[in-house]
Amino acid sequence: MAYELTGTIKLIQEPQTFSSGFTKREVVVTVEDGKYPQDINLEFLQEKVGLLDTVAAGQKIKVAFDIRGREYNGRYFNNLVGWKLEPADSGTRVTDEEPPPGTDDFDAPREFDEEPPF
Repeated sequence: MAYELTGTIKLIQEPQTFSSGFTKREVVVTVEDGKYPQDINLEFLQEKVGLLDTVAAGQKIKVAFDIRGREYNGRYFNNLVGWKLEPADSGTRVTDEEPPPGTDDFDAPREFDEEPPF
């Protein structure tokens, strides 16, 4: 199921490549939500990592993403996995392709160097 949010880029992390070849890159988008803006962390995986090369901190964007959940050592985690970006202030799309069915890299082996911070 796909979701969408519009906000301002607060931070773009450097790409992370693990020994298995799995690559991810995270972006934090600030979404105005009444009195209390929300900083939303999204991750882009494998070939979608390159989408973040076309945007910069401070830019207003629209992101299409999926919500993924998994269990790790008896704990449950959710991830917001982005797959499409476009500037919110223009009709120019960074990409307009949806992930083909069955090619989701979310089920790729995950490596954790440390426990998640929550």
